[in-house]
Amino acid sequence: MKNLLFFIVCISTSVFAQHNNPNKGYWQQHAKYKMNVDMDVKSFAYTGTQELVYTNNSPDTLKNVYYHLYFNAFQPGSEMDARLTAIADPDKRMVKSFKAPDGQIKKQSKIADMKPNEIGFLKVTNLKQDGVALTSKVVGTVLEVVLAKPLLPGTSTTFTMNFEGQAPVMVRRAGRNSEEGVALSMTQWFPKMAEFDFEGWHADPYIGREFHGVWGDFDVKITIDKNYTIGGTGYLQNKNEIGHGYEDEGVVVKHDKKQKKLTWHFIAPNVHDFAWGADNDFIHDKVIGPNNVELHFFYKNKPNVVENWKKLQPKTVALLDFFNKAIGEYPYKQYSVIQGGDGGMEYAMCTLITGERSLPSLIGVTAHELAHMWFQHILATNESKHEWMDEGFTSFISDFAVNQIMEKENQEDEHPFASMYANYYYMVKKGGEQPLTTHADRFDDNMNYGISAYSKGAIFITQLAYVIGWDNTFKTLKRYYNDYKFSHPTPNDFKRTAERVSGANLDWYLVDFTQTTNTIDYGIKSVNENAGQTKVVLERIGRMPMPLDILVIYEDDTTESFYIPNTLMRWIKENPYPEIKRSVLKPWDWAYSTYDFSFDTKGKKIKNIVIDPSQLMADIDQKNNVYPQVAQ
Repeated sequence: MKNLLFFIVCISTSVFAQHNNPNKGYWQQHAKYKMNVDMDVKSFAYTGTQELVYTNNSPDTLKNVYYHLYFNAFQPGSEMDARLTAIADPDKRMVKSFKAPDGQIKKQSKIADMKPNEIGFLKVTNLKQDGVALTSKVVGTVLEVVLAKPLLPGTSTTFTMNFEGQAPVMVRRAGRNSEEGVALSMTQWFPKMAEFDFEGWHADPYIGREFHGVWGDFDVKITIDKNYTIGGTGYLQNKNEIGHGYEDEGVVVKHDKKQKKLTWHFIAPNVHDFAWGADNDFIHDKVIGPNNVELHFFYKNKPNVVENWKKLQPKTVALLDFFNKAIGEYPYKQYSVIQGGDGGMEYAMCTLITGERSLPSLIGVTAHELAHMWFQHILATNESKHEWMDEGFTSFISDFAVNQIMEKENQEDEHPFASMYANYYYMVKKGGEQPLTTHADRFDDNMNYGISAYSKGAIFITQLAYVIGWDNTFKTLKRYYNDYKFSHPTPNDFKRTAERVSGANLDWYLVDFTQTTNTIDYGIKSVNENAGQTKVVLERIGRMPMPLDILVIYEDDTTESFYIPNTLMRWIKENPYPEIKRSVLKPWDWAYSTYDFSFDTKGKKIKNIVIDPSQLMADIDQKNNVYPQVAQ
């Protein structure tokens, strides 16, 4: 693992030119937003206008469009409210405890008791297409719109609207007056066009999970109390008029004492979201990172916050440098870390995180959310359907990054991903696992969703390294980023990239590990030693096939290894332990439940035989992976 960390740090830092998705016939829609918003910081209500130039790059003629009205989720009786009542393990941040008449402590959705001045909402009026009034209908968190004129392939149309909204009392991710006292966490706050892609419309209701958005450009003006500092998506265009820490060095910004509000003007090119946070007690620090990227930090002026947020800043510089080298260069010139929200959540060019944390926790959550810039805000998978690609890939690479920048030393016998594997094994043992292809909203409980998306999703990468080797895996990550950035890649795109890089056939791997709940379980069934010849019989107990690395350790501590190819791969992996002599055996066809091989011990006595000494193969029962078995 030490060598792996060295490899990640030393790999090429060359800048890849931006490319369109290389898949023949690929297309994606485009949205160009222009919004003017006026926020009342006393009532937390806001009004706005929106002009949206929408380009239909699809081969379809569109007769309808759909907008997300995410803030409508924060109302009694919403789908989000209903789901909190129905799910067995509701998010602790979204429920409150109360004593029932029978004396039992029960949980209730925080949304259920919201008063009219506490709820969230978005209301659209005066909606037009190219100046013609449109018919529309609000269904929960979705606005269904019938077009006045069908939108033909390859053409654009302009939608205009007025809207008003109210930031809800903080329940989940967005809203006002967080537990740490941040005034405004404005995420998913505007009428947002739903995504239409090769699968059709993705006008999912907001129940509390993930998002999918249209690539585009944002031009946003926010008018707010002049004492409030804003951090968020985009580049501030009038920084020397606004000040608040954005102004150029040497510039002194003075505001008219009679002026009650300031209008902040942001431009955000080539993103699929726009978020911001604001508070009247933010400290704003600016640090220059790799490639002159401006790193902005917004945090409350509290003694228990300031010290750690100052220490966070050089670590964030190191994190950005790490991800640039491990995946590909960050393409924007700004990134903001903002105290707000209810945990940690990624948005375009920024993140909102809770700030009253220990330093290791603060660095860890920043690493995770920053890594999301690559795996979601540049490689924009549909995270409602493929949440494991978003959360899993991010968990994998951010864990590596933290390990590196916190200067932790991995011991040779340590497994740096042990907790991820333990979570996955727990879920399998508990029962009720659902395939990774399950829509994020359809998981039966939050625990299975969390383990599936974060832990099993990360294992998809670490186990891929077992299958095709670490070198090929990191080459795959870099090529995947280079080929698919600024588009909407799918699981198959990643799989095909790994195949192109390695030469292995990997469809079986994607199918079994993500589209089913098939498990991996191999065992050493018997070992017979006779006159210097040893016969080993292995058994496949689980449904999912794998190639096998077998390590033989002799009593004199010498070693040799054997590799059993998986026939479905039509490929042989390089020796992961080049210092150990390896013999490549005949492939193991999946239909056969047992496999045997023999070898000459040359008079040596066997101390141990081990299946997968790396422990990167997610074998759900490892007791039988070692001979002789260790007493449990």
